[in-house]
Amino acid sequence: MPQQRQDDPFEWIDVQRERRGRAGLVRRLSVRPADSPLLDLASNDYLGLARHPEVTAAAAEAARRWGAGSTGSRLVTGSTELHAALETELAAFCGFEAALVFSSGYAANLAAVSALGGRDALVVSDAGNHASLIDGCRLSRAEVAVVPHADPEAVRKVLDGAGLGEGGRALVVTDSVFSVDGDAAPLADHAAVCRAHGAALVVDDAHGLGVLGAGGRGAVHAAGLAGAPDVVATATLSKSLGSQGGAILGPARVIEHLVNTARTFIFDTGLNPAAAGAALASVRLLRREPERAARARTVAAELHGRLTAAGLAAVRPDASVVSVRAPSPEQALRWAADCRAAGLLVGCFRPPSVPDGISRLRLTARADLTDQRIEEAVGVIVRTAPTA
Repeated sequence: MPQQRQDDPFEWIDVQRERRGRAGLVRRLSVRPADSPLLDLASNDYLGLARHPEVTAAAAEAARRWGAGSTGSRLVTGSTELHAALETELAAFCGFEAALVFSSGYAANLAAVSALGGRDALVVSDAGNHASLIDGCRLSRAEVAVVPHADPEAVRKVLDGAGLGEGGRALVVTDSVFSVDGDAAPLADHAAVCRAHGAALVVDDAHGLGVLGAGGRGAVHAAGLAGAPDVVATATLSKSLGSQGGAILGPARVIEHLVNTARTFIFDTGLNPAAAGAALASVRLLRREPERAARARTVAAELHGRLTAAGLAAVRPDASVVSVRAPSPEQALRWAADCRAAGLLVGCFRPPSVPDGISRLRLTARADLTDQRIEEAVGVIVRTAPTA
C-alpha cells in the first residue's frame, strides 16, 4: 500500500483504485454509437419504446414547442402543460388518484422516503432495495430497520416491537421487482402487515411498470393496491416508457405534501419537455397496445428456460429481468466482454451493486425481441460461459 503524502489530499483515491483493481471491481464507461450493431440485452428498454417512431416524434415535437429545457424548478417556471398532462394520464393509467413527475427515478425515490419519513418515523426497508431507496432512508432522519429480503414476517416483527407512540408513524419501503435477480416482492402480504399496524407502504415499481399488471399497469396494480389510501408507488420513466425521469403516484394529499416538502422536487430543475413528451406518448401507446407487457414476460420466461436447460444458474424471472450467476467478479466481467465480442451486449453486476456478493450477468427481456434473436442471444451466452 502506498504511503499517504500530506501534501496530496487525494492520495486515498489511488489507494482505493488499487484495491478495486485487485478485487476485479473496476468500472469503466463504455461509449456506444447511435447505431450500434450489438444485440442489446443490457438496457432497461423493456418494451422497445426508446426508439419507437411515435415516442421519438413526440420528444422532438415537445422540444420544438417547449424548448430544450424546462428552464427552472417545477415551482417556478419548470411545470408545463405537458408535465400536467403526463401526471394526469400516468396516474389514471396506473390506477392512482394523483402523480408528481421528477427529473429522475432516483430523485423520486429520495423524495418519497425522505418527505414521508422524518425524525419521529420508523422506516422498514427490504435488504434488497435499490440504492435510491437506501439513500432515501439515510436522508429521511428516521429510525431505519433493514429486514431480510422479501420477508413480510420480518416486517411484522419489527412493527410489533416498534411501540409507536402518539404522533409516531411507520413506513415500509420495498422494490416491487428487484433489479438484481428480477424477483417480485410479496406486495399483498406486505400491505396486510402494514394495515395491521397502521403503517404506510411505499413501493418502487420501476421494474414492474409496463411489464406487470393488466396491460402493464404495474406490480402495485397487479396486487390490487393501486389507488389505496395507504399505498404510494414510485416509478421511473426511463425503463418501460423508454424516456427519462421519475414519478410518485398516490393519494392526492400525499402528492400535495410532496410538492411542499420534497427537496428533490422543490430545488431541482423540472423534467425536460422532450422526456415528458416521450413518456406521455409511451403511456398512450401502451394503452393502445397492452400486449407488449405480456410479450416482455414471455421473452423473459423463454430466456430463463433455455439458459437453465443449458446448465446455467439463472434465477426464474417474475418480470423482465433475467439474472445468470457467475463464479466470480473477474469471470463475470470476462463473460460480459466475450458476449460483447460475439455481438451481444449484456449487463454485468458485481459487488457492491449486488447485496449478496454474487456476481452475475443481468439480461433484459425486451418485448420487441424476435424468437430468432432470443435464440442468438442464448447461443452466445452459453458458448462464452465460464467453465468454472
